[in-house]
Amino acid sequence: MTARTATAKTADDQPFDFNLDAVQAEVELTPFRVHFGGRRFELAHMQSLNAWDAIAAAERGDITVVADSLKLALGDQWDDFRKVPLPQHKLMPLFKAWQQHSGVEPGESQASES
Repeated sequence: MTARTATAKTADDQPFDFNLDAVQAEVELTPFRVHFGGRRFELAHMQSLNAWDAIAAAERGDITVVADSLKLALGDQWDDFRKVPLPQHKLMPLFKAWQQHSGVEPGESQASES
């Protein structure tokens, strides 16, 4: 028995089944504003984060999801945010409040729709 290989490739001018480029968020993706260390930080809305980065973090475990998500959401502010000591008891309340702001239920994937 011989292996089958795909030889035909659909041309770019052919109809498609789903236009991912046309998909819009169902909610306004407003940033989550946090007062911390005497200043304001803005975390990008969870549903606006790059899904590939969120998936990669999820593959490495729960605490990595939290840390990597915050890093992604803070962007250029990450280094300044990290300069302020963050007691562990404040980490999960921050993350849960951000989830709630973003319409993501605890335990739900960031890449899923709410």
